[in-house]
Amino acid sequence: MAGIGPMMAELGREARAAGRALAQAPAGARDAALAAAAALLRARTPQILEANREDLGAARARGLSSALLDRLALDEARIEAMARGVEDVGALPDPLGRTLAEWTRPNGLVIRRVSVPLGVIGIIYESRPNVTADAGALCLKSGNAVILRGGSESFASSREIHGCLAAALVEAGLPPAAVQRVPTRDRAAVGALLGGLEGCVDVVVPRGGRSLVARVQRDARVPVIGHLEGLCHVYVDRAADPEMARQVVLNSKMRRTGICGAAETLLVDRACAPDQLGPLIGALLDAGCEVRGDAEAQAADPRVRPAQESDWRTEYLDAVIALRVVDGVGGAIAHIAEFGSGHTESIVTSDTAAAQRFLREVDSAIVLHNASTQFADGGEFGMGAELGIATGRIHARGPVGVEQLTSFKYQVSGCGQLRP
Repeated sequence: MAGIGPMMAELGREARAAGRALAQAPAGARDAALAAAAALLRARTPQILEANREDLGAARARGLSSALLDRLALDEARIEAMARGVEDVGALPDPLGRTLAEWTRPNGLVIRRVSVPLGVIGIIYESRPNVTADAGALCLKSGNAVILRGGSESFASSREIHGCLAAALVEAGLPPAAVQRVPTRDRAAVGALLGGLEGCVDVVVPRGGRSLVARVQRDARVPVIGHLEGLCHVYVDRAADPEMARQVVLNSKMRRTGICGAAETLLVDRACAPDQLGPLIGALLDAGCEVRGDAEAQAADPRVRPAQESDWRTEYLDAVIALRVVDGVGGAIAHIAEFGSGHTESIVTSDTAAAQRFLREVDSAIVLHNASTQFADGGEFGMGAELGIATGRIHARGPVGVEQLTSFKYQVSGCGQLRP
């Protein structure tokens, strides 16, 4: 730690200075850097792929699972998607300098609330190398300096991707220290970043599995934006169209089982259970999903395994779903209030009143009506990209895009007013 501490402190000081310059840079310069970064990602695709092969070889030697290898792997299509994502962020409206509110006091003072960057953001993530591009682009667009600490598995890939961002900043006449990467695999660097680097880091964003996020939330000495678990629910109401319910449930669970927006619990209205339970369970089982259900679900299909109390609190991130029969929309809301993590919930129904009650009373970051929980994604919200889904109630909530990476200040204009 003796060498890590001074190195990380220097990263923090450089980021603070670069952040001040970036906050004053015109939107055109920031957008030019993003355009240059996208072009460099495309131009340097062979170097990025070579670095990724190095990472994959080391990961296979360590015995990483196929799911983790898939997250780590890059190909030309994935790099092109990264480049397009950077361009999409660049095409967003400038989030800085917006007048969020304005009013005039009786004494003539004009007060404006204006959007500004958060400052210096530390981002800690695991094996996905694309996060390097997404996070760098979002922070650059929003005028924030960023210190990126990727997982050791993607060390070489992230190094090459970060090189594109740094070169793009120089090309646009902006300080390259505005987007920095921790140049070591040493885990002591994470502890230093969580400590705030002598007051230079304003907020930390974790992106990864439960153990990473739990550690960040436990040890951080600066504010944290993120979520611990995605215990997402789909509730099928008595007024649900059966075919729509089947499709929404299957997509919510099975499109990608390992993402935080995947449904983990299916709730079915007791009033429609005789008609809906059997087909829904059959569709899930046919799709390769294990179903763990209550007594009514087990009675509807003997292939359903008995659910334990722990199943209502489990984020499987796998082809497993818990199923419970509830007493209408009120029962669904009560179950989510007790077991949910505040991430994403969906109701399937043609009953407008039931839908409005669900949307109003469910206290989660994202609540949907007649749509898959897998729309819990900044790109799908038109944000270009995201740093993750925030489930807290202070500052950011839901997908964290460029607007969520801003704060505000008050600008007050007078003509010599004095307070009596």
